[in-house]
Amino acid sequence: MTDLPSVAPAVDEPARWGRVDTDGTVWTVAPEGDRAVGSWQAGDATEGLAHYARRFDDLRTEADLLVSRLQSGRGDAAGVLRSATVLRERLDVASVVGDLPGLVTRLDAVIGAAERSGRAEKSAKAGAREKAVARKEALIGEAETLAEETTRWKHAGDRFSGMLEEWKTVRGIDRKTDDALWKRFAKARETFTRRRGAHFAELDRARSAAKTRKEELVTEAESLQDSEDWGPTAGRYKELMVEWKSAGRTSKDADDALWARFRGAQDHFFARRSATFDARDAEFAGNAKAKESLLVEAAAIDLSDVDSARAALRSVQERWDEIGKVPRERVREFSARLKEVEDRVRGAVDRRWSKTDPEKEARVGQFRERVEAFEAQAAKARAAGDERRARDADRQAEQWREWLAAAERATG
Repeated sequence: MTDLPSVAPAVDEPARWGRVDTDGTVWTVAPEGDRAVGSWQAGDATEGLAHYARRFDDLRTEADLLVSRLQSGRGDAAGVLRSATVLRERLDVASVVGDLPGLVTRLDAVIGAAERSGRAEKSAKAGAREKAVARKEALIGEAETLAEETTRWKHAGDRFSGMLEEWKTVRGIDRKTDDALWKRFAKARETFTRRRGAHFAELDRARSAAKTRKEELVTEAESLQDSEDWGPTAGRYKELMVEWKSAGRTSKDADDALWARFRGAQDHFFARRSATFDARDAEFAGNAKAKESLLVEAAAIDLSDVDSARAALRSVQERWDEIGKVPRERVREFSARLKEVEDRVRGAVDRRWSKTDPEKEARVGQFRERVEAFEAQAAKARAAGDERRARDADRQAEQWREWLAAAERATG
């Protein structure tokens, strides 16, 4: 704001701004020329001028107060304008002695400054209104998005409370616009409240269904806890666990209580099965030790007498079956070791038979003849210079040599 022209106090030099005639008429200097402002009959002229100067200074003080109000920046430009205009009009007929031209100039400046400040205040108010409307529209947009899309109910509920408090602090909007904005915001809150209520109602229904289903699973689990059908029952408990996880959750207290019963039944069954299996494992370990002794005996069977070897193997096999089962992880090992003994005995029997089998002897002779025939063909072709036929005959001879070797091994 530009500096406003100042006005000197009249009481300091009242004679500078007016006079009192001999008849008591009081005159002041006015913009349009000297103007009679009153009459003084109560004393000398100096006292009269001082009296009217004090009246001027009162008006001057009112003008100074208006300047202070305008310069305070409190947004009172319209009030200052009204008061300055009224005071300016009073100067035309005011019964005062002082620098009326200067005060007129000062008030005109105040009026102009007040008009400019008023326009600035109006513009600022309009800008603040736009910002306030924009802020509330942003809150409405967020509220509508939450109302239609969110599933984070606790977070959204807290956010709606925060937005409501923020809404109350946004001011500067005309009532009609503010009411329309509030209706949109309130509608979004109501939509959210309905969705949240529907969600928790459905959640309550789901929890009730989950509780019913888990009670059924607990009942079945408890009915199986004393079963001795170990394999199928253990499998069913695994299935029940899968069904438990897919049944959903009920209230924490109910869920914890049902789980304790379900877990208790399951633990009871598996503890019984474990005790049974421990006893069985001890029995199987003893069986394994006995079969170890049999395998040592079987490994020492003398294969020189085939009939005695077969009799010894049958004795081992009979006692092997009578001993019973061994630990599962050793079943394959024991089977392989016994089979190795059985294969040795069977091989001895086969070799004895091969040595006395005339058909096999004849077959060895045939293979030898074929080898010799192909060797002769190769030699003849090579002598004739037919290297290709010679190589073919060599390959045929080599194949029959392999079969001959196998037949010879089979006959011992």
